[in-house]
Amino acid sequence: MKLCIVTHKIKKGDGQGRVNYEVAKEAIRRGHYLTLLASEVAPELEDNNQVNWIKIPVKGYPTEFLRNFIFAHKSADWLRKHRSDIDLVKVNGAINLAAADVNAVHFVHSSWLRSPVHISRNRRDLYGFYQWLFTAFNARWEKQAFQKAQVVVAVSEKVAQELVNIGVPRSRIRVIVNGVDLEEFTPGESDRQKLGLPENVTLALFAGDIRTPRKNLDTVLHALVKVPDLHLAVVGHIEGSPFPELAASLGLSDRVHFVGFRRDIPEIMRSVDLFIFPSRYEACSLVLLEALSSGLPVITATATGGAELVTPECGIVLTDSNDIDALAVAMMSLVSVDMLMQQMSQAARSVAEQHSWTTMAQTYVDLFEELIKNAEHRSYTDLSPSTRPLTLPFGATGAN
Repeated sequence: MKLCIVTHKIKKGDGQGRVNYEVAKEAIRRGHYLTLLASEVAPELEDNNQVNWIKIPVKGYPTEFLRNFIFAHKSADWLRKHRSDIDLVKVNGAINLAAADVNAVHFVHSSWLRSPVHISRNRRDLYGFYQWLFTAFNARWEKQAFQKAQVVVAVSEKVAQELVNIGVPRSRIRVIVNGVDLEEFTPGESDRQKLGLPENVTLALFAGDIRTPRKNLDTVLHALVKVPDLHLAVVGHIEGSPFPELAASLGLSDRVHFVGFRRDIPEIMRSVDLFIFPSRYEACSLVLLEALSSGLPVITATATGGAELVTPECGIVLTDSNDIDALAVAMMSLVSVDMLMQQMSQAARSVAEQHSWTTMAQTYVDLFEELIKNAEHRSYTDLSPSTRPLTLPFGATGAN
């Protein structure tokens, strides 16, 4: 099979880029040939003789809107000229203006635009207008892209429902949850002192962009006031964040530990006792899977994509992200019973083990091969009997 993947980045260290990186590796392992239309590609893929990297440079353009627009046009132009040489095309959202066979959806801009925490509702300035414009145009282009795709892959059940809400037939949607590195994110112990975290306390973790209200740290802080025996480690860029000041105003300075942006998340996860992430809007959270893989009991909310993975055995899913009292009760129910958290830890790891990067990549490539096989079958049955290839009995060679 000759597969073409169209995306900005195909490498580790990038959520969507990591998904495509793992898919590319699995396709190579099965002997398929890849054309990668991308701005950045991992060196080990670039140097592989089964890979043809068509670089789409967009660096230097001043905004993400322009970079995405230029990338979409350049990649579409290439595809129009070479589509006959490709068996199957996989894209992400509105990243390309040409028709694709498989469109993997990590974010539905139409739903984000309607969200009460969309940036334009909190920023009534030029930046807020830019974000509204960016989302609105992407929402329009996405609908067109989804209509052209043979199969639309949703990365969570939440995304699948959002696709149905904008008119994508459920029969054309497949759900393939993103994966997690089971070796990098694994249960264990870490030295809290070396990580700058408090020792001998029950410690929860919150990780995400704490410069916006979307991740919902404000509700977590208000709930924490009601759970006096719990400390909270917060990972995320502090500059420009209103939450250190909020924590201080709530009298939480001694129990909330802002550690800034960190790259040692696996170590931090091994050092804490539970993970709290009731995001107000999330398509599919990789950090949620990473927490489960680390054996952490999870408290999240239905608005967080991927929450369907959190069973009662491994965590608590709130129906309302903004319910401070319900979140406080959930926190209290976990920290008050050590045995319960130990049982949830084991169950969390078991859930994550079903969603490795390898399993995810195999599911994608299985889908590609299924589509190719079905296309070949359709092409065959469309032929008249006189023009179909001769089917020989088993063992016959066709020689006279």
